Amino acid sequence: MFQQERYTNEWVTTISRRLVAILLGVLLAGSMVLNAYFVSREKVIEDQGSMVAGTIDGDTLVLSDNKTRVRLRYVDAPESGLCGSQEANDLLAKLTVGKKVRLNGVIPDQYGRGMALIYVGSTLVNKEMVATGWVRYHADETAEKEEIKKANEIAREKKSGVYGKCESITPPNPKCVIKGNIDFPINKYTYHLPGCTQYETAIVQEDRGERWFCSEAEAKKAGFVKAKTCR
Repeated sequence: MFQQERYTNEWVTTISRRLVAILLGVLLAGSMVLNAYFVSREKVIEDQGSMVAGTIDGDTLVLSDNKTRVRLRYVDAPESGLCGSQEANDLLAKLTVGKKVRLNGVIPDQYGRGMALIYVGSTLVNKEMVATGWVRYHADETAEKEEIKKANEIAREKKSGVYGKCESITPPNPKCVIKGNIDFPINKYTYHLPGCTQYETAIVQEDRGERWFCSEAEAKKAGFVKAKTCR
């Protein structure tokens, strides 16, 4: 009796294992079918493309529904009104407005807005913008990282775009020699006087909101404080 019961239990266990294996196989096959469907659907959407209606600035597009905004990954354009902002905006408009673009690698930025690698045909717009120097390279992680980073290095070496027009280490006006610099990770605003330890090497990047001042009073009024390295 006990032996018969043991055989019965073994038979039930074997059947149960087979059923579980069959069920897992069905689930796996279903998952593969669904994945194939969504990948295919995404490819179709990308192939169709999206029409660009306009630009907000040098790194943000508005699509044809006039609601969807997409930022360019790797790109940091001058804010509106700053040195180089109009040039960056005009260039992005020339490259994209009225054209169909393909969005790859879409991710949210820190505010939840979409960022993407943007193509017009085979042209990577992000790289084209960086190569002109009118936008700065902003670190990111995709397969295109190295080619975009290299384009930025060449633009800097050639002093193209903002690197030629908006960066300076010596004062354009000999009467306005105070350097107003920003520590961007913490948004700390400081100014350097001639004779301060870091004065000779500090670069004023006007496309990023840095400025030359003619007096300490002017710098303080703009929210800058004297650097601690100034004696």
